[in-house]
Amino acid sequence: MEKNDCSAFRYAFPKTVPVLVGYLFLGAAYGILMKVNGFGLVWTLAISVFVYAGSLQYAGVSLLAAAVHPLYALAMSLMINARHLFYGLSVLEKYRGIKGYKPYLIFALTDETFSVICSEGPPEGMNRVAVYFWISFLDQIYWVAGSVIGCLAGGFLTFNTEGLDFALTALFVVIFTDQWLTQKDHRPALTGLLVSAACLAVFGADAFIIPAMAGILAVIVGLERTDRKKVETACRENG
Repeated sequence: MEKNDCSAFRYAFPKTVPVLVGYLFLGAAYGILMKVNGFGLVWTLAISVFVYAGSLQYAGVSLLAAAVHPLYALAMSLMINARHLFYGLSVLEKYRGIKGYKPYLIFALTDETFSVICSEGPPEGMNRVAVYFWISFLDQIYWVAGSVIGCLAGGFLTFNTEGLDFALTALFVVIFTDQWLTQKDHRPALTGLLVSAACLAVFGADAFIIPAMAGILAVIVGLERTDRKKVETACRENG
């Protein structure tokens, strides 16, 4: 590991600690669900390494247990993870010009990793690609470790696992609260809440996600363009 990469790792690790705490518990809950539904360590480890999709993995437990048709599983996967299309658009600038690591960075862009990366601006002179890589890689390590621990522990647990999947929702609430407290501009957060609520009322719980993400993206892009025009106008007026 090069010296610059070591600096990037030391910078990135503290940023991922909240995800570490959440992913160990979330991954463990997922591992337990896999185990009690008859899937062992190999399945749990392989899915966490190669699928690594949080909420989709939770939904995938029931899909695997019910042996649903692959086309239905594909449709469910696209619906559940459609929001990642908009995550990709949001990090175009941050990932522009990146080579080598880019395929993995795209693969590892989970909700929580996206949240951390979007709020981070590495210091001047630090390898930003290495920072993004370590944030993404560490987050996946936490998830994989948690799922393995949960799967191993699941063989010794006999309690009712109903409601364990709510842990993922709880983490989203924690991340949202943390961003609200640390960010001065609350417009993106309010946009997400209001647009999601409106789409939920119009389209219903089963079909609101894609319209909500499209609406949020449109509003955020509009706000960003308005802010840019204000800055450009101020610069012209000040010479």
